[in-house]
Amino acid sequence: MDIKFFMFSFILTSLFLILIYMPTQFSHSPITIFKPKKTFIISNTTTNPYPVKFAYLISASKGDVPKLKRLLFSLYHPGNFYLIHLDLDAPENEHQEISRFVSDNSVFGEINNVWVVGKPNLVTYRGPTMLATTLHAMAMLLKIAKWDWFINLSASDYPLVTQDDLIHAFSDLPRDLNFVQHTSHMGWKLNKRGKPIIIDPGLHTLNKSEIWWVIKQRSLPTAFKLYTGSAWTILSRSFAEYCIIGWENLPRTLLLYYTNFVSSPEGYFQTVICNSEEYKNTTVNHDLHYIAWDIPPKQHPRSLGPKDFRRMVLSNRPFARKFKNNNVVLNKIDRDLLRRQNGQYFSAGGWCSNDNDRGCLNLQVEKYGVLKPGTGARRLRTLLKKLVSAPHFAKRQCR
Repeated sequence: MDIKFFMFSFILTSLFLILIYMPTQFSHSPITIFKPKKTFIISNTTTNPYPVKFAYLISASKGDVPKLKRLLFSLYHPGNFYLIHLDLDAPENEHQEISRFVSDNSVFGEINNVWVVGKPNLVTYRGPTMLATTLHAMAMLLKIAKWDWFINLSASDYPLVTQDDLIHAFSDLPRDLNFVQHTSHMGWKLNKRGKPIIIDPGLHTLNKSEIWWVIKQRSLPTAFKLYTGSAWTILSRSFAEYCIIGWENLPRTLLLYYTNFVSSPEGYFQTVICNSEEYKNTTVNHDLHYIAWDIPPKQHPRSLGPKDFRRMVLSNRPFARKFKNNNVVLNKIDRDLLRRQNGQYFSAGGWCSNDNDRGCLNLQVEKYGVLKPGTGARRLRTLLKKLVSAPHFAKRQCR
């Protein structure tokens, strides 16, 4: 009797454990991605594939849908991949509007390289939920597409070069480079960010609110060196895999540390890459953004306008931020830099049928793989050459 009872208990326990550890593919995914119905099949025998491909995360908040649509038109290219995250706090009609916008566009449908996060996150300003959203997007894009660099942008960003320019300028670079603006000279941030402990309510509630400050503070870490910098990065696929898969424990350890850190997106990737022996020598100390900061301590970028146009162009940078919706300088950027003049047209590129000088309208299959870089490519290559040249490159890495 005891043996029968033991065997019965053993079988029940085994079945219970099997159910617990059943592979995740049999369960519901924690995130859904909207996919257009049509799919444009690129032949494996394509003679002119694009030399590099970029994966974009475009983050937006409540009220950002008009800016998001315009940004996507200006950024779109059939060789790249785009994942849109609209904050959970945005009203349902805005989520439906952006989904319809993607599904109704014939070019997006043909190529099938634009997706919308179906189960978005609640993002708290200065909280780790911003970082969690970025890592989540990296994981999804690693799973569904083959690309060379990951770029995170917000709906308040805008390109200063066409995607043909960007692809052409990056084509000669080593694929392991990571554009992460960083410094270990934290200054006032040591006491204002390194020591305080915060809690992001977005991690455990569905109601949006400010971060919570814990009364007790913590000492500065001694197991690793803190770095800070820009939240806007261009990361290699290899480093993205390192952050997500983490064959060393460093990315996970630092993720736990930065869960209670103020403005963790401005320090996590910097601290991970500069404390990694494998990746610290792959850093390019620049975020490739033109940003006009407020007066010190330079925590908030001011909105750009027509007076900033010349400085933006002379900076040779491929992106700028931040812009208010329909600022008149965006029309000048469209016309003079991106070669698009109508809101329904994409930026100029070799992949499309052009309608005079108004930009790209439709995909031409036979032109897939064709690049037509312009003056933006020359400007950007000038900047990249300066950044990766021997006198400057090593001297500015993880100091």
